[in-house]
Amino acid sequence: MPDLAISTRGLRKTYRTRRGRTVVAVQGLDLDVPVGGVHGFLGPNGSGKTTSIRMLLGLIRADAGTMTVFDRPVPARLPEIVGRVGAIVESPKFFPAFTGRKNLELLAAAIGVPKQRVTEVLEQTSLGERGKDRFKGYSLGMKQRLAIAATLLKDPDLLIFDEPTNGLDPAGIREIRETMRGLGDQGKTVLVSSHILAEVEQVADTVSIIGHGRLLASGTVAEVIGGGTTATVKIGVDDREAAARVLTAAGLAVRADGNYLLVDGIENPAELTKRLADQQLYVNELVPIRADLESVFLELTAGEGLA
Repeated sequence: MPDLAISTRGLRKTYRTRRGRTVVAVQGLDLDVPVGGVHGFLGPNGSGKTTSIRMLLGLIRADAGTMTVFDRPVPARLPEIVGRVGAIVESPKFFPAFTGRKNLELLAAAIGVPKQRVTEVLEQTSLGERGKDRFKGYSLGMKQRLAIAATLLKDPDLLIFDEPTNGLDPAGIREIRETMRGLGDQGKTVLVSSHILAEVEQVADTVSIIGHGRLLASGTVAEVIGGGTTATVKIGVDDREAAARVLTAAGLAVRADGNYLLVDGIENPAELTKRLADQQLYVNELVPIRADLESVFLELTAGEGLA
């Protein structure tokens, strides 16, 4: 068992609506986040990600279950490790008329961090040359990076980002992705929650996928992808109907995709070309389709009303 930055067991949280109905936001969540690297905490909107994070940070109380951060039970012993944790759960507030540097200097003074640390975190988030610019002139991506810089002032070991790329354009998303990846490479533990699975796939080392407040899959990205959707091959052949009959008769799952056929569950694509060639049907295009986190998620949630 690797060292864990975060571990939860049986975590549960319910809410009562104005009409008196009980809504289960998190139900029996078992979550393990290893120390070091980027961990994607994935699921659709409303799946319980933010609620889980807020419980970990002591912002709301869990109904049941246990939580530890760096082996300390939280929230009971949260004061012991709060200095090792930085988090962005909601949009942080900065003074629009002040420069990025001035905003961070004020925050550093408030939490007792040396002023020189401001320069370090601005460089760490690629804002070194823009620190003298006023916050109100920052792009959304720069504002988010300044928020990350603020969490880095106390040099935490664990960083928690809740949907950090929401509302950003592609350039801003890339900037945040590179910042998170850089932090993970420096030995920090980065927990990033997101409903954009393909985006997190590019930066995460390990992932946990949740739906309806419970864990559906967890592991390295390769493990989760490998343990999910079986291999699919896209083939081009002149007589698609005849090819589909041959492959279906062989027990393969075949479906049409425009001018192509998609065949699921293939370990050796050469098997397709041989079966078809034996029937005088010749493949003119064959492309293996790599599974990704999104396809795995859709497969995992197909029977749960989430996909």
